[in-house]
Amino acid sequence: MSSVSGGATQTVVLVNDNSTGNDQIIAAPGIDSVADLAGKRVAIEEGTVDHYLLLLALAEAGLSADDVEISPLLTDAAAAAFLAGQVDAVGAFAPFTTTALGREGSRAIATSADFPGAIPDHLVFDSAFVAAHPEQVQAVVDTWFDTLGWIADHPDEAVEIMAAQAGVSVEDYRTYDAGTTIFDLADNQAAFEPGDTPANLDFQARSIAEFLVATGLVDEAPPLDGLLDGQFVAAVSP
Repeated sequence: MSSVSGGATQTVVLVNDNSTGNDQIIAAPGIDSVADLAGKRVAIEEGTVDHYLLLLALAEAGLSADDVEISPLLTDAAAAAFLAGQVDAVGAFAPFTTTALGREGSRAIATSADFPGAIPDHLVFDSAFVAAHPEQVQAVVDTWFDTLGWIADHPDEAVEIMAAQAGVSVEDYRTYDAGTTIFDLADNQAAFEPGDTPANLDFQARSIAEFLVATGLVDEAPPLDGLLDGQFVAAVSP
């Protein structure tokens, strides 16, 4: 959405997953709620989904970004700074949440599970490529669902591969499973349907656009025409 605001023309053709707990706002001992962050230092990588999560959590608690002191750091550095006691809280995604939670007494005071649908991962193409090469886009989308089928048939081997890619142990990787909801074909087809609930991509796009402007992350709402294209998931055979 930020890229589109900057003039990029991009098209979402697939929902890979929704974060359902793997993005977290983690706080030091003595900070028991998001409201307790008032006046505290929070390390965050600006412009990322965890920055967005922080802003959503602050708004729900009746606060804004002006009520906390933002320490802008890349996510790995932010988690390390929190672990070292240099900041009071951090926003991070797995596996950097594991790093942050290594600080004694720390805990998550808000997670993506609190805001269903707010943090999805998508397969996104340049819009011109989609128009010029729809058959190649379809092939990639088909391959995604073939891959999900392989993972289902080879769960142990799949976890070993994915843990190696993430640079974490198999044991740690398994703890992330509940924090990510992988979208199957039915989930994808439903998400691309127009609607007014957090499960509908067009609803989320409008909500995020409004939030980006309201928080000053972008100057103007990104254009949403052509952003979502559900034809490719609709064409996949069950």
